[in-house]
Formats: sequence, structure tokens, C-alpha cells
Amino acid sequence: MVLREILREKGAAVHSIGPDATLDNVVQKLVEFNCGSLVVCREDRMVGIITERDILRCCAARRIPLDACRVEDTMTGDVVTGKPGDSVEDTMGLMTEKRIRHLPILEDGRLCGLISIGDVVKAQHRIMAIENQYLKTYIQG
Repeated sequence: MVLREILREKGAAVHSIGPDATLDNVVQKLVEFNCGSLVVCREDRMVGIITERDILRCCAARRIPLDACRVEDTMTGDVVTGKPGDSVEDTMGLMTEKRIRHLPILEDGRLCGLISIGDVVKAQHRIMAIENQYLKTYIQG
């Protein structure tokens, strides 16, 4: 299974925010959309990602109100990304190695979706369940 199949099932909608927004704006959007990250875009181009973890780091380091912190100063700018043709297995390994829970998916340099570790685990579970059923059928004759 490849990431394109996950995106086809879950959809390609990606929640985003601008780099000049405040962390208070980020928190409000995370709550509104019930998600753990927002892609940071400037003029329809991804320039970073802001996650719950980034917000916690800012709070711990700066101890200033969220409406005084800008996204651009807190976001992860060097974003790890995937491609629609990447396998679920490789993606699970990448996300585990890099200790990330959200992976923007790019095709020809354009953002086409976002995969979470939950999406990857769900897909991997589905693959294993199918393999398990095939093995049971084979053993039972």
C-alpha cells in the first residue's frame, strides 16, 4: 500500500496557517479542526509546519503569552515530507526515526495532503489483517 491510497480514502484537505499568525491563532485552529498540526503557508507555498509539540517548546522556553509568539518564530522550517508513491512501511519507519507524527505529502513540489502516524498505523493494521486472513484460509485449506 502507498500513501496515495491513504490520501484517496481520507481526502487531501490540509489545514494551514500563515507565518505571521500568532500561536493563539494556531491553538484556536487546532481545536476547531481537532488536529495536531497546521502546515504553514505563504502565498500557497509550504514554508513550515507548526505542531502541538512546537507550541509546548515555545511555552517552556519563552514563558510569554501565546498571542505574543508568531508562528514563523516557532514553526519547524526544515519539514520532513513524503511522496504519494511512498510505501506505508517506509513511511512508518521514517516517521519513527524522525520522531514526527505529521507528514506533509508533496507531488511535483506541491502540497497534496497530510498523513498522520494514526493514518499509517491504521493502514498497516489493515494490511496485516488481510495477510492474516489469507494465512488462515491457506492453513484451513
